[in-house]
Amino acid sequence: MRKGRDSKCLGSIIFVLVFCFAISALPFASAIQRQKAKIEKHEFGELADGIALYTLTNRNGLEVQISNYGGAVVSVKTPDRAGRMADIVLGYDQPQSYADDTVFFGVLVGRYANRIAKGKFSLKGVEYQLAQNNPPNHLHGGVRGFNKVIWHPREVSRADGAALELSYVSKDGEEGYPGNLSVKVTYILTNANELRIEYSATTDKETIVNLTNHSYFNLAGAGSGSILQHVLRINASRFTPIDKTSIPTGELKMVKGTPFDFTRPTVIGSRIDQADEQLRFGKGYDHNFVLNKKGKELSFAAEVYEPKSGRVLEMWTTEPGVQLYTGNFLDNVHGKAGKFYNKRDAFCLEAQHFPDSPNKPSFPSPVLEPNQRYMQTTVYKFTVRGAGRGR
Repeated sequence: MRKGRDSKCLGSIIFVLVFCFAISALPFASAIQRQKAKIEKHEFGELADGIALYTLTNRNGLEVQISNYGGAVVSVKTPDRAGRMADIVLGYDQPQSYADDTVFFGVLVGRYANRIAKGKFSLKGVEYQLAQNNPPNHLHGGVRGFNKVIWHPREVSRADGAALELSYVSKDGEEGYPGNLSVKVTYILTNANELRIEYSATTDKETIVNLTNHSYFNLAGAGSGSILQHVLRINASRFTPIDKTSIPTGELKMVKGTPFDFTRPTVIGSRIDQADEQLRFGKGYDHNFVLNKKGKELSFAAEVYEPKSGRVLEMWTTEPGVQLYTGNFLDNVHGKAGKFYNKRDAFCLEAQHFPDSPNKPSFPSPVLEPNQRYMQTTVYKFTVRGAGRGR
């Protein structure tokens, strides 16, 4: 008899627990139903016809704005641990500011991201001379790189979220590069709270390609001040030391025992002002890290945590390297919402082939042949971490 009563009591308890769980889940479920992944087009300034701003929203309420001028990521709005939304990338309110920009806020960079020594490289015995727009070197594709062109936009259907495809044909000889290069870049804001960037390119003549996005992040909110208390981990046991003009020496140096060891979570500012030649050359961190990986698989590259807000940025990429840049050259730049950005107010994590790879045979090759397709994927995943969980 007692056994029967116990069974009834147990059944009642299970029913109550299931009922309570179902009731508590209703607000979340209804919120998911209310918000669907979508993309909206808006006017964006008066610089030129065809320039627009596209707002991608996922079903969780995350929002990313992208312009087809320079392929710029204009804003990324994510919640902190209390659910408060903030824009976590630096940028401008108007396309004219992107046209005048010299620091590459959020833009697509190409044909060759980062530096090429003295603007020179050779392919099959033919030497090419590029602009030395970062004297004495070539930087980020030249005077009118991919950050200064109007991309052709197309909204595309993706099962995993809202997506915008941008395409551009770089003509043979543009900025000194050989070959007609057809480029497509697709931004996807997934329902897993990821900004996924997929790149592809083909050429009709042997050339070099190294594409990336140059977003500046501050996980406490754009314009909120220094990022030196952010906590960083990079999946790299080696980095590429540079000379005084920021060109790699060719060495792959172990990070252990140096200020470049981020193999464990480390406060960005804890060693940035040490008396170190490499930090002096870069005026802080502006260096390529050699990711611990084999081949071109999509793999973990880095994670950044901002303790006060709880925001976490995780980066994955198919590329062999990632450039850590700590905004060392920002100097009172007038940005969005009337805010001004200064030195070390943001960080960049740029997926890439190594700087000056065309002149370093020991580095992974950036050469693209006419019968090949360049492909690259980088993912930025946004999460939050609860208070007291440490690093």
